[in-house]
Amino acid sequence: MNLPALEKLMWWKYRQEGPLQHRHGRAGERAAKEHLQRHGLKFLTANFRSARGEIDLVFREGDCLVFVEVKARVCGGWTRPAAAVNARKRLRLTRCAFDYLRLLKNPPIKIRFDVVEVLLEDDAVAEVRHLPNTFTLTPPFRYG
Repeated sequence: MNLPALEKLMWWKYRQEGPLQHRHGRAGERAAKEHLQRHGLKFLTANFRSARGEIDLVFREGDCLVFVEVKARVCGGWTRPAAAVNARKRLRLTRCAFDYLRLLKNPPIKIRFDVVEVLLEDDAVAEVRHLPNTFTLTPPFRYG
């Protein structure tokens, strides 16, 4: 396949701004990271991927690892962005978090799952809402 044909298929990878949802996602993750750091959490990594999913941000707060899902939406929607973190998404986040912990050789540490909602207005961050401990591990999952 020649380069012009490839560019037509993947045009967004060659444009600096990319598609709207990707711009919103990047802006949301950036805003969430800054917000959590301002509130004393220590940033560890972003966009951790395993075969079973992806975790947007990983932080440490004291003796607790915090796995963060970021949901960025344009203001004016009918539902809260966190509503998109349904049972299926929670399962994927849990499995991916266990993969992350396995890489660390399963340290004796507390874990929690947070959601950060980022509301955008005119491509600017209007509001950031941190929802700590949004969900907990459900059976059969257990850590520690």
